[in-house]
Order: sequence, then structure tokens, then C-alpha cells
Amino acid sequence: MTNGWGRKAGWMLAALGLSALTGCGGAPGEGGFGVGDMLLTGGATLAPAQSAEIVDVYCPAVNVVDGGSAIQVRGGGSDGSGSLRSQIALGELARECVGQPDGSTVVRIGVEARALLGVGGSAGRYDVPIQIVVKRRGTVLANRSRRVAAAIPAGETQTMVSVVEEGIVVPAAYANDFEIEVGLGSAAAGRRRG
Repeated sequence: MTNGWGRKAGWMLAALGLSALTGCGGAPGEGGFGVGDMLLTGGATLAPAQSAEIVDVYCPAVNVVDGGSAIQVRGGGSDGSGSLRSQIALGELARECVGQPDGSTVVRIGVEARALLGVGGSAGRYDVPIQIVVKRRGTVLANRSRRVAAAIPAGETQTMVSVVEEGIVVPAAYANDFEIEVGLGSAAAGRRRG
């Protein structure tokens, strides 16, 4: 019977000692680092604090470049006067800007496009070239090109595709004065619609 109590007392003492050690290191919020912290983190250094993202930052509207809102393909004559075979047009545009602790801003841009069949068109796969430019006045900070396939099945006349471009970093020096431009094809390198 002595063995049973001795073993139980040993376990209780070990649990009490461990709970006392985890409390060592000062009051919460004092920045202390005690023996309990070493046992919990597995070392003598405290993990670096995670810096919070800054959500309330400058985030300009997405502009469509002049001539970049639609692409039309016509059949027939070499002058392009034939019947409309297909058209790709921009739809919804969205952006999200998240400030970083170093003052830079990370931008995410969403682009939706619609592929439509015209009178002379047929079901199939259509290439949708999307150009995204982030710039400050004349300085291009990011220029991204994406191509997605829009598949229009037999019996249908349209389909939607979307692209989300992430990880565009605007340096701290330009974080309060930049533009976002989107266009179909290579039109985004051109002038913005006023």
C-alpha cells in the first residue's frame, strides 16, 4: 500500500513542479522569458512576434485602358467588315490592397471576362489575353500578362472566365500614389481611358 501512495505522490509532485515552471518568467505581457517558456518553446529564444497586416491603406480603383475593354473577331472580308464571329469583353474588376509593416502594399487584382459568340461564330475554345499594369505616373511597378481559355460548349453562346493576380508589391515610396490598369490583349501598355 505504501508503493501506491508513493507513486501517486511522485506524479502529483511532478505535475505541480511542471505547472510551477510554466508560470515562471514574470507576469503576462512583461516580455520575460523563463524556464517554463524554454520548456514550451524548446529553446532559449522567444519566437519573433508576428507583425499584423495593415488593411486600411490607399487602394485605387481599377481603370480599363483605352481600347482594352473588348476584342472582336470578324469573319469575311480583309477589311474586317464581315459578320461578328466572337467577342471577348471585360466584366467585373476588383482589387485588394494590404499594407505591410515595412510600408509597402501588396495588391491582388481580380478580372472577369465574358466570351460571346456572334452570328458567324461556333462553339469552341477562345483565348483571353489579360494585361495588368500597376504603375506610378510613368514608372511601371508591375506588368503581368495572363492568358486563359474560355470554352464555349455546343449549344451555348457565352461563358465567363476569371483571373486573380496576386503578389504585386508596391514599394513603400509609392504606396500612396499608384494606379491599377487592366486591358484585354496588349492594350494595357497604351493610354488609359479618361
